Amino acid sequence: MTDISGVPSSGQRRRFSRRARTFLILGIVALIVLIVSLRGIAGFYTDYLWFDSLGFSSVWRRVLLTKFALAGIFMGFTFLLLWVNLYIAERIAPQNRPEGPEEALVSRYHETIGSRSGLIRIAVSALFALFLGVGTAGRWQDWILFRNREDFGIKDPQFNIDIGFYVFQLPFIQFLINWFFTAFIVVLVITSIAHYLNGGIRVNTPGSRVTAPVKVHISVLLAVLALIKAADYWYQRYSLNFSGRGIVDGASYTDVSAKLPAIKLLILISLAAAILLIINIWRRGWVLPVVSVGLWAFVAIAIGSIYPAIFQRFVVEPSESSRESEYIDRNIEATRQAYGLQVSAGPDGNIEERTFTPNVEDGLTMDILELNASTLNNLRLLDPSIVPPTYQALEVEREQFRFSNDLDVDRYEVDGDIRTVVIAARELNLDGVNSGWENQHVSFTHGYGIALAPANTVTSQGEPDFVIGGLPTEVNTDRINVELDQPRIYVGEELDSYAIVNTDRCEIDFALTGTETLETTTETNENSCAGSDGSGENLLFEYDGDDGVKAGGFFRRIAFALRFGELNPIFSGLINNDSKFLYNRDVSDRAKELAPFLDYDSDSYPVIVDGRIKFILDAYTTSNRYPYSQSADDNSVPLSSGLTNEFNYVRNSVKVVIDAYNGDVTFYVIDEDDPIIKAYMKAFPNLFTLAFPSEGTDEGMPEAIAEHLRYPEDLFKVQTNMWGRYHLDDANDFYEAAGAWVVSLDPGDDLDNAPTAIITESGFVTFASGKRMDPYYVQMQLPGETSQEFVLLRPFVPRSSDDSRQQLEAFMVAQTDEQGQSRIVAYTVPGLKVDGPVIANRSMLADPEVAETTTLLGQRGSGVKLGNMLLVPLDGGDNEDALLYLRPLYVEASGSQPAVQQVIAAYGESVRICATVELVLGALLLPENQVGDNCENVTPVSLTGTPSPPTSQEQVETPPQPETPAEETPEETPEDTPESQEPAETSTTDRVQQLLSQAQEAFTAANEALEEGNLGEYQDLINQGQNYVDQANDLLSGQ
Repeated sequence: MTDISGVPSSGQRRRFSRRARTFLILGIVALIVLIVSLRGIAGFYTDYLWFDSLGFSSVWRRVLLTKFALAGIFMGFTFLLLWVNLYIAERIAPQNRPEGPEEALVSRYHETIGSRSGLIRIAVSALFALFLGVGTAGRWQDWILFRNREDFGIKDPQFNIDIGFYVFQLPFIQFLINWFFTAFIVVLVITSIAHYLNGGIRVNTPGSRVTAPVKVHISVLLAVLALIKAADYWYQRYSLNFSGRGIVDGASYTDVSAKLPAIKLLILISLAAAILLIINIWRRGWVLPVVSVGLWAFVAIAIGSIYPAIFQRFVVEPSESSRESEYIDRNIEATRQAYGLQVSAGPDGNIEERTFTPNVEDGLTMDILELNASTLNNLRLLDPSIVPPTYQALEVEREQFRFSNDLDVDRYEVDGDIRTVVIAARELNLDGVNSGWENQHVSFTHGYGIALAPANTVTSQGEPDFVIGGLPTEVNTDRINVELDQPRIYVGEELDSYAIVNTDRCEIDFALTGTETLETTTETNENSCAGSDGSGENLLFEYDGDDGVKAGGFFRRIAFALRFGELNPIFSGLINNDSKFLYNRDVSDRAKELAPFLDYDSDSYPVIVDGRIKFILDAYTTSNRYPYSQSADDNSVPLSSGLTNEFNYVRNSVKVVIDAYNGDVTFYVIDEDDPIIKAYMKAFPNLFTLAFPSEGTDEGMPEAIAEHLRYPEDLFKVQTNMWGRYHLDDANDFYEAAGAWVVSLDPGDDLDNAPTAIITESGFVTFASGKRMDPYYVQMQLPGETSQEFVLLRPFVPRSSDDSRQQLEAFMVAQTDEQGQSRIVAYTVPGLKVDGPVIANRSMLADPEVAETTTLLGQRGSGVKLGNMLLVPLDGGDNEDALLYLRPLYVEASGSQPAVQQVIAAYGESVRICATVELVLGALLLPENQVGDNCENVTPVSLTGTPSPPTSQEQVETPPQPETPAEETPEETPEDTPESQEPAETSTTDRVQQLLSQAQEAFTAANEALEEGNLGEYQDLINQGQNYVDQANDLLSGQ
């Protein structure tokens, strides 16, 4: 209606306004759905492009087809099942519906659908098919394992079936049974509703409420449900092998004696119910179905649940140890098998048990130090958890770079010997780059180089002694025999941003300061990205590697824009058709995208191989379906690790090697005997490469990579957590747990935050529970062996509820050799009261000399931290063994970074603190009253493998040799300074004695400087004394 002026009335305006708002809201919703759908499609498409660029498109297709096939099959089955039952419901509907209260509702329904009942049937079937079928795509891993089953060659002790059935087949079978049960429940409900709407079922009508044909239909569906439940109970028997009812996982005495018979009874009742439901077709009423369902419910509750609980409480618990003994034995054996902890001298064994009996009173002699010189010379002074700020301050050099907060430990040949090193990749740090899309994704695209320092030495300032470092990265080839031809890092750790390379703008390696020595020419033209830019401010580069997906045409760029949620990839004029998008650049994420069915270690580590940087990442195959095996104890395992999921079987079957420049990924299989990896190799033959093929082909792991394989830390944490209790092989001992161990408490790195000692009223010392000691990598010669190995080590102490017992009970070491073979050695310390790490740490901190030194070093705003607590077992050869504890002491001056200043060592009740490892070992050989202030009377111990001069009280009292003239420096040789030359007839031994005496004078002067608070002079004198020691070692080596 309009008024006299022709303007629409207010009623029409309101109606128009509501209609407009409705259309606007619907349009916005449609646009959001469209964008979300397009972004999903773009992600799907660009995922394929990424897989294809790496040569793994077959993996992508196999996973995709498996998901589609599962979803399609189950959706199709559900659709047919529902459609057929709804069709039957319509066909057997009564021609004349009985009158009743429901008729009005039913009539309106039929009037509404009219002749569209077939369309309604299709719509309802399709809707529930989508609901029940789509989720089955998530079971693609179970299907792949089911289809590619392998035997373990081991049978479970209860049902005598190969373990492969439980790992590969049972999970998918139980999923099928549960899905079918759910599907038929839905069909039963929907069909019953259809019968109600068609008049075959009446609720409020007197007389027969269900017609005969409907009764037949419903009875058949119920009988099918009963048969499915019988199958479910049949396979529930096998699930008893994972029961947690007893004191350990696996079928317990109650499960076998009470629960298993109850399940068998439920199987019979389910089958009987199915038969009664079929018989009920020819009988009036529903008495038989009600009786069968009631009986089933009673048995399920009373016999299936209540009876086993009563049996456990009144039959098992009063004599639990004897009744559970057999099942504890099963659990011990299965757990050891599942975690690779079998003790055997044959090929099936994973652990070698040895006894280590140290003399902690007077067993430390010069002979034992010389016998273990290679180990002592490789003790780790650099703590990778403390020195990151030092690496950051000394080696990052540009804000666009960063190092990880937890540096990596590996071994390289340095100074002619295999040394433990602390290594870190200089990664890209976009937080240090100016904001702006071009800077973040086009200009600054990569990290650059490596920082590597031996872990056993430091500079005169106590800082890492880098043999690889700097910008551009320089390798000290006089000390380490490696080459680094391509230092750029396009794929690294914690690198979650994408980059675009080969654009019309050069990439920036790093900013130049004018002090760099560049091998590339500084002259460049507008078409070249080699060398520095025209202003000489930046070192430029253009990527020529294989990684990345080409930008291509306009539509592909739209796909990338949708994937990354940015418009710049579409409109940027810097991108051309040959530009490449680099994404999935984090090494862990890259591996997970390619092989999501594997679990991954929390820490990858860089290695230098053939002039390039590569990352090695450990991958695991796990299962939670190993019969009788105990669930994993993942205490101390980082949350980012794949080993924090629930599992009871694990193997380190794969080493993933990722090229930091090209992004190439290789999955090397190192455990060909693992049935799970065998199954995945059958499913994805193009994904895996045998690391060490038996035929000796060239397709295996390169030797240069194999030399840097190491035992994975996360796996070792789980294994040591389990071994603390599962080293007990007797069921009674295991039940009593009197001989159980736990991993030692972490002594802590702070003087104020060590585990708290609590003295009870009876005078007993306990320690407040806290973090467990992490395993650490070290290069050492194990007791009873003749060569050094790169091992992980973790100590054990007795188990106690309040951590009151901290004596050393055992320690475990693990190692992976160059052939990918891993071994574990467990050393037991029998019947001795040897101090554990926490007690040794308490003794260190309570020592007056240590307390005085830490107080002095902690003055003037400096902080003091303690490095790794190193447990050092020393092989005594024909004599008794010995055990040392050693900790580097760090000082972090205000505004500076942590630096090693002192070394603390403990042997038995003796504690010494000196400036170097050589001095502190020498100090342990002397009585405390002969060490002198700040180790001034100590002769350093030679750790070069050559004999050291004897250290004794007589030597300490020998008058010092004439002082070296002030103008002479440690680097000057007798040939350089004729006035200081020894007489021709002077023996080498006399010259060594003189140099060691001069070293002692330098160390004494250094201690005096330390007391005066002059840290700079202290470090210079320490360095001077160390140079004298090195000259003496050189003379001895030349004999």
